Amino acid sequence: MIDNLLNYQGKNVLVVGGATGMGAAAAQLAGQLGANLFVMDVADISYPVAQAIKLDLRDAAAIDKAVAQLPATIDKVFCCAGVADGFPGIMLINFTGQRHLLDQLMASNRLGRGSAIVAISSVAGLPWVLNRAQVMDFLNCRDWDSAVQWIASHDDTDNYSFSKQAWNGYVAREGVSYLRQGIRINAILPGPTDTPLARANADVWLGFGADYRKEVGVDPHTPQQMANALIFLGSDMAGGINGVTLLVDNGHVNASITDAWDEPAVDMMLGLG
Repeated sequence: MIDNLLNYQGKNVLVVGGATGMGAAAAQLAGQLGANLFVMDVADISYPVAQAIKLDLRDAAAIDKAVAQLPATIDKVFCCAGVADGFPGIMLINFTGQRHLLDQLMASNRLGRGSAIVAISSVAGLPWVLNRAQVMDFLNCRDWDSAVQWIASHDDTDNYSFSKQAWNGYVAREGVSYLRQGIRINAILPGPTDTPLARANADVWLGFGADYRKEVGVDPHTPQQMANALIFLGSDMAGGINGVTLLVDNGHVNASITDAWDEPAVDMMLGLG
């Protein structure tokens, strides 16, 4: 019954950045629900898929070639690729390349009415509202070259935080455009999650909110928990949800906003201090 409500059986599901972490967990859950999996990543895929496609999101031509290898119809897209600060081309990998891929899916008519897009953003992208003018200015650079040039000409934008601000702004603004074509787009904002990427940046990524988790008695999230949220937002059960960035953080941010919990980092991020 639940499988029918989620409606993944026989659907063509594309996961971008599906080799490890949340992307891999989401892909495998979709597979368990009967989806046909098409997974793109620069790393090898270690689980059964209909097609694994090697892709470096820093290369526009490579993205175009990867999209051309896909079937004529894609029903669900999960944009899960992400790297941490210090990785070359972070903005291209975390946002620009994935936006270009979505544009190519649309241009080739692979995304039709009833399809859904779900991205992984981050709590780190919450300041986008405070930085709305700059985020919108960047998003107005719709082609690859102008987006690359914009980042190169604006200090402190080729980084993790701005890449996630871009996702949040993109989902909020483009929800109406996609919906006119019968397509939903949403994103999740994960709290600290125990992934290989997080472990490699443990002091910052897993240290954030540690006192809160200790107080309320929870551990860092698992990739499977984030996969559950991703799969739900891409499913028919979430049919009325569009243009939303969903916090999946055990209530940490909202507790901080309402002073139910004192978290100076959240206050500073949101300009509440």
